[in-house]
Amino acid sequence: MTERLEGEAGLSRAAELLRAGELVAIPTETVYGLAADARNGTAVAGIFEAKGRPRFNPLICHLPSLEAASDIGVFDGAALALAQAFWPGPLTLVVPRRASSGLSPLVTAGLQTVALRVPALPLAQRLLTAFGGPLAAPSANPSGKISPSTAEHVATGLAGRIAAVLDGGPAGVGVESTIVDCTGPAPRLLRPGGLPVEALEQALGAPLNRATPTNDTAPSAPGQLSSHYAPAKPVLLNAAAPPPGALFLAFGPGHETATANLSPSGDLREAAANLFTLLHRLDAMPGTAIAVAPIPNHGLGLAINDRLTRAAAPRG
Repeated sequence: MTERLEGEAGLSRAAELLRAGELVAIPTETVYGLAADARNGTAVAGIFEAKGRPRFNPLICHLPSLEAASDIGVFDGAALALAQAFWPGPLTLVVPRRASSGLSPLVTAGLQTVALRVPALPLAQRLLTAFGGPLAAPSANPSGKISPSTAEHVATGLAGRIAAVLDGGPAGVGVESTIVDCTGPAPRLLRPGGLPVEALEQALGAPLNRATPTNDTAPSAPGQLSSHYAPAKPVLLNAAAPPPGALFLAFGPGHETATANLSPSGDLREAAANLFTLLHRLDAMPGTAIAVAPIPNHGLGLAINDRLTRAAAPRG
């Protein structure tokens, strides 16, 4: 049975379960993550089993501070500048892994690099501090399916497979973190996400390599699989109107008859926060497909379009 945890008692119980090697879904500002002690190989293996996630797909480690993250990975140059500018926040940095990190090799899929994040949600910060170590935490959903932005989404997908869900309310950002690889000669965007790329480029004073990779066999970070974030229904992109029998997910004004609207005012932040919640809702409604209106490809629109493109990809 999966426990539903809330408040201070829930936070203490979540930390207790994690220390015991159990799996706990935790809230962050981006989406809910399925957390386990990143130093406990058996616990980390449980993440892959509960999600049905392939073990070649590495996980993100969550820490309470840059100081704690520096015990796990090496921060200098661009990595240090970005961490100082945007942590805590919806940014994951891929950096060289320290040999003394103590991480289970399953976390990094055997790579010499590691993906690290310091989440901004106060409840997540307090849990990480109470736990006292790194938590591996991919999104708390069955692998390849729609990411969870509420505790209810987690319960629908993983109830009975995990020990508990710590309820922190709806996720405010609504899409996963932006991932930047800082291990090469110049920073490279691996996944657009909750931190707009334009903000990163402004902080760096230089453009990022935005050619986000797709890799279905040996990804260097999460979010690179070609088919991901997918509802059960087919997803149709850049639709001016839905075909017969399909549901219509609109964006912007002038869509009063749409099934749902990511943001009636055309606000990309609102659209990102609503994306997974509305995909969950439409997937549960009668209809042959989900047709999605065009989304501007800048700011958080880059992350929204990335998720929709992978949701619409052919499924194996």
